[in-house]
Amino acid sequence: MTTLGVVVAQFNRPITEAMERTALEAAADAGATVAETVAVPGVYDTPLAADRLARREEIDAVVVLGSIITGDTNHDQVIADAAAGRLTDVSLERDTPVTLGVTGPGMSAAEARERVENAAKAVESALDLVADLPEPEAEWTTESQTEANHNS
Repeated sequence: MTTLGVVVAQFNRPITEAMERTALEAAADAGATVAETVAVPGVYDTPLAADRLARREEIDAVVVLGSIITGDTNHDQVIADAAAGRLTDVSLERDTPVTLGVTGPGMSAAEARERVENAAKAVESALDLVADLPEPEAEWTTESQTEANHNS
């Protein structure tokens, strides 16, 4: 059984609350366990929480949920770019799938409400990655490289 960690941004809570319910239902429907759900103030704050969850041995993947609503400036784009980049770093550095269930940037609250189901897609993506990614190969040491070169 796959064990997930979930990070939920609290900014735009009426939307992210629905996203959280949708994600938890999708996980339960798929037979996955949610070990912990961590609430953070906003999407910008999700990478640290995702990293903390990804460090835990029992967590197979992390699902990040949030909603970035557009405003009068490009602040929404800046937040989305920063968070997405750091979440990718967490996934690669921890060798743990981290999926992005964040709506926005560039959308209104009404558009974000229409995309609450993206939370289920983030759960599905996390489960697919856990099931489909190959196991990493053993790291080569200098000694094993020397031996491989000698034998060829």
